[in-house]
Amino acid sequence: QVQLVESGGGLVQAGGSLRLSCAASGRTFSNFAMGWFRQAPGKERMFVGTSSWNDDTYYSSSVKGRFTISRDNAKNTVYLQMNSLKPEDTAVYYCAAREGLATMTSWEYDYWGQGTQVTVSS
Repeated sequence: QVQLVESGGGLVQAGGSLRLSCAASGRTFSNFAMGWFRQAPGKERMFVGTSSWNDDTYYSSSVKGRFTISRDNAKNTVYLQMNSLKPEDTAVYYCAAREGLATMTSWEYDYWGQGTQVTVSS
């Protein structure tokens, strides 16, 4: 089992920045692909980005160039640095983990955090 705990969400003005953290415990973190997803009210959960076990990263077109995923395997933590935030980035952000290759498909992730709210005001 893997436990994931997100933190770092909050309220920020448009154009601002936030850094989300996702702390993992229970298994060897370095073997896992880590994904970030988000869900706005009334909408389905959407892919944001993912980091493979070898630090390859992939992003959705809506966040590419603004968001950056990094991971610290020594701390069992993955980060989502969000810059130039827009009101449409408002959502609950979730991190997820899976063994194997990174993927953009939410149902292929085995473990999920509880989510952290990000609100971007205009």
